[in-house]
Amino acid sequence: MDHFEVSNGVLHAEDVALPVIAAEVGTPVYVYSRATLTRHARVFRDALSILPAVKIAFAVKSNPNLAVLKVLAAEGYGADVVSGGEMERALAAGMKPDGIVFSGVGKTEAEMRRGIEAGIGQFNLESEEEGLELAEIAASMGKVASAALRVNPDVDAGTHGKISTGKAENKFGVPFDRAAAIYARLADTPGLNMRGLALHIGSQLSKLDPLEAAFTKVGGLMRAIREGGHAVTHMDLGGGVGVPYKAGEVFPQPAEYAAMVAKVTADWGVTLMFEPGRVITGNTGVLMTQVVRVKEGAGHPWVVVDAAMNDLARPALYDAWHDFAAVEPTGETFVANIVGPICESSDTFAMARTIDKVGRGDLAVFRTAGAYGATMANTYNSRPLVPEVMVDGEKWAVVADRIDPATILAAERVPDFLK
Repeated sequence: MDHFEVSNGVLHAEDVALPVIAAEVGTPVYVYSRATLTRHARVFRDALSILPAVKIAFAVKSNPNLAVLKVLAAEGYGADVVSGGEMERALAAGMKPDGIVFSGVGKTEAEMRRGIEAGIGQFNLESEEEGLELAEIAASMGKVASAALRVNPDVDAGTHGKISTGKAENKFGVPFDRAAAIYARLADTPGLNMRGLALHIGSQLSKLDPLEAAFTKVGGLMRAIREGGHAVTHMDLGGGVGVPYKAGEVFPQPAEYAAMVAKVTADWGVTLMFEPGRVITGNTGVLMTQVVRVKEGAGHPWVVVDAAMNDLARPALYDAWHDFAAVEPTGETFVANIVGPICESSDTFAMARTIDKVGRGDLAVFRTAGAYGATMANTYNSRPLVPEVMVDGEKWAVVADRIDPATILAAERVPDFLK
């Protein structure tokens, strides 16, 4: 459920008509609904309340906007971060340091040092080498860093290859058959508090079976590590639960997910950690765009919009689907191709799709754009960096400015040897 609905013939974000935002901010622009964000955060959190001990760390990479993080911090969420920049955003949003989990395969010495200084709750180690580096840094600071070992369970998530992270050929985690020995060595290393295991097998999962298989497998590893005399008090089960992008798609609900977790982990006796991202923010936002023109095509007309692959990269990267809807629908439809203005054939949002009939100057939205939308935007073709707006009932505000080409150009320098 979201709060983007047609009222009096016009699509609204909560109580704000989208043309009002377009008139003042321009297009393209991301528009977020605070009510939707809050609802999804609470539904997920409440579903997990059947579990005895839970910590939730929002996957900041899915939407790092400061206003979004502020809302989630108020709902008691921590943060799963994969860079120093994401960590600083989480801290700036008021998320508690001990609720921050630092993941990712390429943490630098400076990032690890800053995380220790900030007192973050956990580092998810991607290798033994990283664990030894973290231990050395922590010991040099007179500190002990809490950590979990990320394990690659070699389970196929059944999702797109570019967002699969739990197969043996993926770069994440340590090989399953070596994990117990690596954990034991790191547990005996000064400077580290090895407290658990972590896994994440992929994003946008449409079924719970792969997750259940991975959790069951890593649960067995947990027991083996305990039998070896080492403590395991935390188990980070990652994220990955998907959301419907096409009308009519059905995905597991948070309550179903929680019931599966409860069944698998009933005798674990640990604090369970979760890293939801898309399931919280996906339906929170839309990307509003304006039709530049409708161009005749060989098979179907080309609807050229002012949004492009630099504003919403998912279709170009993953052939991803985003429903397209007119802001002021007439009830008429036609079959068309939807494309942006960038000089790339990959700047294509849809081909031969039945959509609301639109024409030059009309406003439209790409739905389910609140996750992996603005955060992946760039300035290719020297285009502006897309702005973001948050709506709260009848109120709305720009929460990230449009950064125009002149501002970007001003940050560049011509060296003396070229003058």
